[in-house]
Amino acid sequence: MYQLENDRLRIEIDAKGAELKTVYSKSFSLDYMWGADPAYWAKTSPVLFPIVGALKGNTYYYEGQLYHLSRHGFARDKAFTVTAQSTDSITFTIESDEDTLQQYPFSFRFSIRYSLIDNELSVSYEVQNKGEGLMFFSVGGHPAFKLPLVEGTHYNDYQLVFEKEETAGRWPISKDGLIEKTPLSLLQQSNVLPLTKELFSKDAVVLKHLQSSWVQLQSDKTPHGFRFYFPNYSFLGLWAAPGADFLCIEPWCGIADSVDTNQQLPQKEGIVQLSTNEAFNVQWRVQFY
Repeated sequence: MYQLENDRLRIEIDAKGAELKTVYSKSFSLDYMWGADPAYWAKTSPVLFPIVGALKGNTYYYEGQLYHLSRHGFARDKAFTVTAQSTDSITFTIESDEDTLQQYPFSFRFSIRYSLIDNELSVSYEVQNKGEGLMFFSVGGHPAFKLPLVEGTHYNDYQLVFEKEETAGRWPISKDGLIEKTPLSLLQQSNVLPLTKELFSKDAVVLKHLQSSWVQLQSDKTPHGFRFYFPNYSFLGLWAAPGADFLCIEPWCGIADSVDTNQQLPQKEGIVQLSTNEAFNVQWRVQFY
């Protein structure tokens, strides 16, 4: 387990999956991350690469060949190597190998950089195409925050407040983990989403192409919460396991297959295209208070 800290925050990261395990505020003596209770969900913040969500039949096609990838891809189960470290940041990296090439026929280098500045955590993803020809991928985060945050409050005491008023439906998820064709009403010229455990009774809330670049978790029962920045992400997922005391806020460059997908990787919704020797960079940030 690797640790990074400043005067305000302390974080811990596991080399397996380069997974963020702990965010502790020294200022408030407060843990913000879900405790990974295996009775509900044994992870805290898996990284999603080289796909986000599920593929139809865990299968896709590329240049006439059939490949299999499980939900969210393989990066979350890989052993990352620390490739850079300073007093305020640490970078973890994996590269393509024989195992990945059987599932995903692209040569890549994938790095995750964690940085602390005052009361803010920044998580940056860099994907490099190390092969010949175009590379197709998705990438995203899946951090789970403890909810309720403080003793004496309840799940329903909290709400998400978006930067801008949104008119956005939630895209239902089929029993196979695929995106249905018609959204359900969720936000109608509103920037407030009250949180309840029932909100996630039918899997994640999937949002597309929001106007907002941040969302804030807050409650009138406590001064504590956080603001989550997700600029340059086309999709946002919100999720909690049934009955669990956490909330995942998931910024995605990519999305699960639709129910009517043709399973061709280059035509997949939200897929990112990267030329030889090019790099793709994206970041999400959280300010804790």
